[in-house]
Amino acid sequence: MTPTRPDLDPELRTLLAELPLSSELNPELLAQIRQLPSTPVDTLPDGRPIDRFEVTAAASDGTRIPLSVLSPAQTARSGVAPCVYWIHGGGMVMGDRYSQIDIPLEWLDRFGAVVVSVDHRRAPEATGTTPVDDCYHGLLWTVEHATALGIDPARVIVAGISAGGGLAAGVTLMARDRGTPAIVAQMLICPMLDHRNDTTSSRQYSGEPGVWTREMNAFGWRSVLGDLTGGDVPGYVSPAVAADLSGLPTTYIDAGTAEVFRDEDVDYATRLWAAGVQAELHVWAGGFHGFDALYPHTRVSAAARRTRNNWLTRVLSAVPAARTPERTAS
Repeated sequence: MTPTRPDLDPELRTLLAELPLSSELNPELLAQIRQLPSTPVDTLPDGRPIDRFEVTAAASDGTRIPLSVLSPAQTARSGVAPCVYWIHGGGMVMGDRYSQIDIPLEWLDRFGAVVVSVDHRRAPEATGTTPVDDCYHGLLWTVEHATALGIDPARVIVAGISAGGGLAAGVTLMARDRGTPAIVAQMLICPMLDHRNDTTSSRQYSGEPGVWTREMNAFGWRSVLGDLTGGDVPGYVSPAVAADLSGLPTTYIDAGTAEVFRDEDVDYATRLWAAGVQAELHVWAGGFHGFDALYPHTRVSAAARRTRNNWLTRVLSAVPAARTPERTAS
């Protein structure tokens, strides 16, 4: 028997009915999905005055991790900029550094932010702490090259959506424990935080087709955990099991009422407050998983994006911008 669950937002329900949905994910379907083309790079600027270049950073095992750096065009820059370090979604098994990139590009437009998007290795080929470690070393590279990139190292925000939101939370925990780099805030958009996959909302969205179901979530977690089980799962991989959330930067979390991750996201915000961390939580009525990434122009999606923008405005205004450093000739 399917448990009762919150209704979808009417506007979203109409649009969702047009999508070909599934209830499960398996290796064969994953292989097919990975064959689909990613977001065309040439369409990303969409008329914006943007400079873009591609680099690689070394992971802890020496593997080169691709990073895309997108910043306001040289003629549009004014001083050093805040940085949004972006981690894409895809259930730990799909996606690339251009997935959902329109979200941080809005912050490039609004705040003049430099956006750095990381292409971490994906499960099941990469398991355990490898994906979060890739993301952490990409962030280290970004901060180490802050001057060359025109980034203010005091205004670095780590942000991600879905699996990327979970990785963003893991990176922020890792940075706290290792003492570097400094992160002024983390933005976790419908984050994938808990490998146990056993909340009420997880059980509500099981057994029927959806954007991301409990069965899909189980596949994603099995893929990334590999041989890790039970108490062996570190908080960097599954932030919901991290014992200590104190000392983390100010945090924004959002989710929909009609999605698997609702309850684990609410619980993470509650634990942040209990640990003395400033956190803002929004749960959007009738939102399914990733609703505003799929349909950004609906009323509830516009409200979700506007609320994030307002939060970022407050966070950035609270940190004085650094002066433009003098650059010496090479």
